[in-house]
Amino acid sequence: MITLSDFKNIELRVGTVLEAHTLDNSEKLIKLIVSFGEENPRQILTGMKQWKSAESFIGNQYLFIANLEYRTMMGFESQGMILAVDGENNDPVLLVPEEAVPLGAKVR
Repeated sequence: MITLSDFKNIELRVGTVLEAHTLDNSEKLIKLIVSFGEENPRQILTGMKQWKSAESFIGNQYLFIANLEYRTMMGFESQGMILAVDGENNDPVLLVPEEAVPLGAKVR
């Protein structure tokens, strides 16, 4: 169990995917370039290659953890995490806002 205070430390924000590219040497990873309305977009890696094409991410808004410690995978730094839930057969279902929201909108 975590406290409400712990939960408030997690920065959940909506970002728009500007670019998406598969990583040739990886069976899982797609590199996303995501705008949260900040000066510079962020690079976020996701292991969804077997379920989604890179192109299907472009132009869409998703929910991300924006203040996760950066992590390097296959030589690329991931500056956040896209969120999904388990759907049928445990296939991931990405979390999206019901309607378009401003870049960087925070979950509350």
